[in-house]
Amino acid sequence: MEPIQIILPVIVGFVCAVVFFFVGVTYRKKVAEKEIGSAEEEAKRLINEAIKAAENKNRELLLEAKEEIHKSRTEYEKEVKERRADLQKQERRLQQKEETLDRKLDAHEKREEELNHKLQKVAAAQEETDQLKRSQMEVLEKISGLSQEEAKTYLLENVESQIRHETAMKINEVETQLKEEADQRAREIIATAIQRCAADHTAEATVSVVPLPNDDMKGRIIGREGRNIRTLETITGVDLIIDDTPEAITVSSFDPIRREVARMALEKLIVDGRIHPTRIEDMVEKARREVEHTIKVEGERATYETGIHNLHPELVKLLGRQRYRTSYSQNVLRHSIEVAHIAGLMASELGVDVTLAKRAGLLHDLGKSVTHEVEGSHVQLGVELARKYKESPIVINAIEAHHGDVEPQSVIACLVQAADAISASRPGARRENVENYIRRLEKLEELTGSYPGVDKAYAIQAGREVRIMVKPEEVSEDNMILLAHDIASKIQSELKYPGQIKINVIRETKAVDYAK
Repeated sequence: MEPIQIILPVIVGFVCAVVFFFVGVTYRKKVAEKEIGSAEEEAKRLINEAIKAAENKNRELLLEAKEEIHKSRTEYEKEVKERRADLQKQERRLQQKEETLDRKLDAHEKREEELNHKLQKVAAAQEETDQLKRSQMEVLEKISGLSQEEAKTYLLENVESQIRHETAMKINEVETQLKEEADQRAREIIATAIQRCAADHTAEATVSVVPLPNDDMKGRIIGREGRNIRTLETITGVDLIIDDTPEAITVSSFDPIRREVARMALEKLIVDGRIHPTRIEDMVEKARREVEHTIKVEGERATYETGIHNLHPELVKLLGRQRYRTSYSQNVLRHSIEVAHIAGLMASELGVDVTLAKRAGLLHDLGKSVTHEVEGSHVQLGVELARKYKESPIVINAIEAHHGDVEPQSVIACLVQAADAISASRPGARRENVENYIRRLEKLEELTGSYPGVDKAYAIQAGREVRIMVKPEEVSEDNMILLAHDIASKIQSELKYPGQIKINVIRETKAVDYAK
């Protein structure tokens, strides 16, 4: 084929396509213009409708606003009217109150004028009364011969004397009643406790006697140039007295434990027969071990006998050491056990804790177990030991107060005080030096005789009672009671004594005449 035949259809096709394209574009343009025109008309229609709707809505809103404004104005006017009415009512009330206040003020002014008038009358009457009183007082002073101050002093002295008399009588009455009741109850409790607790008393001295089988043993104990006896005295810390008693050696020491160790060592040496420094040392050490064992056993026996458990082991040992301590020749361990029993019996009578009372009674003299190397009284040492081994505060207070050093803080402390006095005051329980006894009686008589108005004072009943003779012209019947109180307080604060002291004040008036 020729190229023209090929190109011609292509060109024809291309021309047709262009023609169709322009025809399509023209057609589409017309269609679009038609659609735009219809859309514009629709838009105009919609705008017109919207404008009309908006105008209608504005009219409705205006109508509603006008109605709301009218309604609000009506309500406001109504409220204003109501407030005006209320204000008018309040104005009327205030006006009425002002009128009432004015009337009251007028009435008060009238009353004030009346009161001022009355006060003037009262002042005039008071002045007249004062003048009359002064004139009467002048007349009374002339009649009585006393000034006003002197009369006042006289009346006060009479009233004071009368009150003093009534006070003394009341004190005497109450004291008598309380003493009768307390004495009766105390007698019952103490008698029951003493009857149920019978204790033995043995006097212990500061020496021990070791019998010898023969006089030859004395020479063996003395040894060559006295080396045996010096060794024994040095190791044990005691004094050996050989020449005073035939066939016996006296062991002297103020420390009972040392004395007991020396006595046991001597007995063992005498039985063994071999006496030389080395053997003496062995026997003394063996005797010390036995004494320590005895101390432990005695402490355990004391706790078992009194029923006290859970004691610290060191406290048990200290109790055992009391086996070798004495107080006025009374064995301290026996005394402590007896105090524990008596305190427990009295506690059961009073309904108090019996176990705690026994514990306090058993430990009350704990400080006496300590040697003289530790400074302080046995009360202070006992308190320190009880605190160290965690005893209860009641037991500590009972130890501290059993000699009256501090105030008792419990019934148990008072029971321990009483039990200690009972145990110490049993006949034969303690032995007192004659010189100390006489000195105590003299001090008692001197103290009671130092009061003004006291004529003579006598200590009787082994110092358990003091009889005081007073001068009747200086001491009245009422002052006797107060004098007895003062003397008792001074004796309690200045003297130390077992038990209690009775103060017996005697006032005697004699009238003597002769018939002729």
